[in-house]
Amino acid sequence: MGAGIAHVCALAGYDVLLNDVDDEKIAAALEAVSANTAKQAAKGTISERDRSAALARIKPAKDLSDLAPSDLVIETATESEEVKQDLLRALCPHLKPGAIIASNSSSIPITRLASATDRPEQFIGIHFMNPVPLMQLVELVRGIATGEPTFEAVKTFVGKIGKTATVAEDFPAFIVNRILMSTINEAIYTLYEGVGTVDSIDTAMRLGANHPMGPLQLADFIGLDTCLSIMQVLHDGLADPKYRPCPLLVKYVEAGWLGRKAQRGFYDYRGEKPVPTR
Repeated sequence: MGAGIAHVCALAGYDVLLNDVDDEKIAAALEAVSANTAKQAAKGTISERDRSAALARIKPAKDLSDLAPSDLVIETATESEEVKQDLLRALCPHLKPGAIIASNSSSIPITRLASATDRPEQFIGIHFMNPVPLMQLVELVRGIATGEPTFEAVKTFVGKIGKTATVAEDFPAFIVNRILMSTINEAIYTLYEGVGTVDSIDTAMRLGANHPMGPLQLADFIGLDTCLSIMQVLHDGLADPKYRPCPLLVKYVEAGWLGRKAQRGFYDYRGEKPVPTR
């Protein structure tokens, strides 16, 4: 997600600093941006000149202190409240007073994340969809303390990078993932209860509901650990049994079958073609 956000920001003319806990991940992100912009140039959606200029705008930032000049910092750490809060606490001392901090969290309440910073009025949720360069929507989520100047500045920024903003209230999982993850979780329950196989469920939703990919295929693409984390946030935050994560989802995560990134999830990706695992 960080690489994708860097990609669209650099193409829009912004200077970008990329930070990660691992230098190899920074290098991999830079390679991903280079490869993806090359595909765009080959298709003619951007010029080679624009591509070169965008790549020149992205620089590695090995330490949080390197982010000191930033006007906007977008946190894209793993979907764990503890990890995100620890990162935000470590980040704040290095930033100038006027800097805005945003979280790309897909489910964790923005008000709680803002409480870990020294500037809750300058903290906001900017939830990009994955893959960032292809997806048009961005969810803007204000915490209870988010100031109007922060909201307006970020709304302008989203427009400048060519995205469409929708405003979501600060409830667990916001709009997209509250609806999407509930659908995915229900699809997993449908599999768990033997109503259909992986193939039949995904085929039914592709052809019967005109979805571009089936819910189980999409879950593998997102990452089953991320799906589980979001369902847990929904279940804990709203205290409604309809958001209880399916036991089969829990089992897959416990087995390390996390989807595409682990080569196994609801499909096995180790061969030439993905094969359903149930």
